[in-house]
Amino acid sequence: MNPFEMVVAIIVVVTVGKVLSTRYRAQNGISEDEDGNAVVVQDPDSGRLKEEVKYLKERVAVLEKIATDDRGARELENEIEKLRDR
Repeated sequence: MNPFEMVVAIIVVVTVGKVLSTRYRAQNGISEDEDGNAVVVQDPDSGRLKEEVKYLKERVAVLEKIATDDRGARELENEIEKLRDR
C-alpha cells in the first residue's frame, strides 16, 4: 500500500467513525456545547409531560384522601345508627 492509499484509507475510517458517532448522539439526544463537552438535549415535550404527571399525582392523592375520609364518615354514620336503634 503506497502512502497516498494509506492517507485515503485513514480519512475514510475517520469519516465513517465520525458519521456513526454523530448518528448515535442524535438518536440518544446528546449534543455538544461550545467547549465540545457532551450535553443531553431534552425533548421539548418533556417539561410539559413532567408537569402533567405532577398534576395527575396531586389529583390521585386528593382522590385517595377523599376515598379514605369518606369511608371513615360512613363508619361513623353506621355507629350512630346502631346507637339510635338501641
